[in-house]
Amino acid sequence: MPYLVRENLFIGNISDSAEVLQNGSSEITHILSILSSPSISFFSEWRSGLTIPAKEIKKVYVGESEETASDVELGAASKSSLLPNKLLYSLEHAGKDLKLVRMAVPIRDMESENLLDYLDICLDFIDQSRKEGSVLVHCFAGVSRSAAIITAYLMRTEQLSQEDAIESLKQSCEFVCPNDGFLDQLKMFEEMGFKVNHESSIYKRFRLKVLGDSYNRGEKIDSSKFGADPGMATGVSSDASSNGESKLTTAYRCKKCRRLVALQENVVDHVPGEGETSFTWNKRKSGNPFNKSDEPECSSIFLEPLRWMTAVEEGALEGKLSCAHCEARLGYFNWSGIQCSCGSWITPAFQLHKSRVDISSV
Repeated sequence: MPYLVRENLFIGNISDSAEVLQNGSSEITHILSILSSPSISFFSEWRSGLTIPAKEIKKVYVGESEETASDVELGAASKSSLLPNKLLYSLEHAGKDLKLVRMAVPIRDMESENLLDYLDICLDFIDQSRKEGSVLVHCFAGVSRSAAIITAYLMRTEQLSQEDAIESLKQSCEFVCPNDGFLDQLKMFEEMGFKVNHESSIYKRFRLKVLGDSYNRGEKIDSSKFGADPGMATGVSSDASSNGESKLTTAYRCKKCRRLVALQENVVDHVPGEGETSFTWNKRKSGNPFNKSDEPECSSIFLEPLRWMTAVEEGALEGKLSCAHCEARLGYFNWSGIQCSCGSWITPAFQLHKSRVDISSV
């Protein structure tokens, strides 16, 4: 039986969802399925003989906009090859008389799973569903994945901390327990101000970790997952601020040929001296250990992987980063990590030496 969390918002497991889909409900009009497989056939695999009618509305793939998705004729063989191969979500009419609206999102209950990139679509669906009726959010057991999504929803709508949101959810369903990886990502969600801010250094570090985990699993990291090459733009335009004045940003150019290789938005910040070897004896210096002014400035900057980094795209574990125009050496990359001059370890690392680039404002 689903548990009522807030008005028009329920949490449950696959059995609760199957009951609603098979027999209908006087309360629930929408279902958000957080399962390893988004297909409605997953219910038949879970319980032999269970058949639930469904009619697809649309599918949206990673990297595809809502506008593009709405124009795609689903199921057309001529268009399927144009779509990326990772599903973001599917939307369908399902259940008795096809009266329910079901969104299915493919998320596994694993600590390494990327939850952040699915939060926006899930929370927006819950919002819209509550306006139109009532929504049941479920995963397989109703313990981890669905709990993580509803926790994020409570955090955003009620401005609650991660801990307070989980405690509030437990008042409705005491056995909820998101896995540790989801808890870490919900804490990031809180630190980003209850939104997934792709420009935040928190998100950039997380995205690098996701890419690093994929590489370590032996997956090919194609350039579609890299940041855009700022040197290929027709021109660098500064952002407009709220008062209409231009806002300057930092640009990094190859010192030899002046090609633009990175903007400040591509930089992944790190905390100086936080690395595991920064406390070794040879890192200590004379003087007041509490005087931060004694610490040297980092001699490198670290970036997200960018599309001009051909050596990275070719799949090597480590290697040189060379300018795409003049092939001057700009730095190094290593999927296993590089130690900055400040002592901090960055993993994976895409490093530019400051001595190899000119730094200016644009």
